[in-house]
Amino acid sequence: MARKQSDYLAALLADEPAGAEGAPAPPAPRDAPPERARATTLLGRESALARVASGEVRQVTQLLLDPARVRIWPGNARSYTHLSEANCRELIDSIIAEGGQKVPAVVRRVDGDPDHDFEVIAGTRRHWSISWLRAHSYPDMQFVAQVAQLDDEAAFRLADLENRARADVSDLERARNYLDALKTHYGNHQTRMAERLKLSKGWLSKMLKVATIPDAVIAAFASPSDVQLKPAYALAQALDDKEAAKAIGAVARELAREQARLREGGALPCPAPEVLRRLIEAPKVQAGKEQAEPYRYATKYGRTALTVQSANRQGVTIRLHAGSGADTDELVSALRDALAHLDATGKGLRP
Repeated sequence: MARKQSDYLAALLADEPAGAEGAPAPPAPRDAPPERARATTLLGRESALARVASGEVRQVTQLLLDPARVRIWPGNARSYTHLSEANCRELIDSIIAEGGQKVPAVVRRVDGDPDHDFEVIAGTRRHWSISWLRAHSYPDMQFVAQVAQLDDEAAFRLADLENRARADVSDLERARNYLDALKTHYGNHQTRMAERLKLSKGWLSKMLKVATIPDAVIAAFASPSDVQLKPAYALAQALDDKEAAKAIGAVARELAREQARLREGGALPCPAPEVLRRLIEAPKVQAGKEQAEPYRYATKYGRTALTVQSANRQGVTIRLHAGSGADTDELVSALRDALAHLDATGKGLRP
């Protein structure tokens, strides 16, 4: 971005231009006579009221709302259904400690909805957390929000700006949000969208490409949040080939079943790097250009610790995987099992 995010947000919702004439009078010095202090205060108030009356300053309305009367704007990238006590715990604890919500959300009024008066543009986690607290021993908690007048495109830019600083908004959520906005707000013109959002055209193009990965392939991952931009872009490119897409889809279905079995057994899921490797290599395996690994050892947590990558007359190639959690004794045992498996299948080392 050409400016800092805070500057961009301030420009988007600014009440007045920086350095505008008619700014409130500065406060009187501490040692000023009481008459001068009162005069200065009255002058500042009169100046402020005059500027509001003239329309030079737009008042920002802050309300205490019942979250049940506030809906979530569907144009936001964050998935409300994926929010939970676990991923909002830090915010919940902060609200309790501070005696309420201190940072207001941004909402706008809605018409024609008998069940809701406002919708959240920025502050989805705050809305969820206040709703959770009201249902769990804090019925008097109020949802604090500022009311803004924004059209859909401005609302999208504001929500996007806030979400960029949030690590818990996944690349996939943001990518799909961008793809929807490209059609809805920018007439499918990527250049115009990049300029409005102050984004690199190349980066935006990659995000939009990742957004096209179908749900059936995303299901191969333990969570949609595991889908990161850089590796997922290579996967999205591979899906452009129809034959490759079929092979990737087949492996994705197999992986989805494997992830379900691991969850049911209480084991850790297959990690994202392993999922990506198997998906991207699927077309080569199917075409016979690269044979499937003769042997794979996984820990009790479902993480790959050792694989036999090839076994032929020249020898056996074995890979030990980092981050599996296996100690030296377990890896030695895995190696023995691998060699025994190769001997039993006629691929072992021959004297």
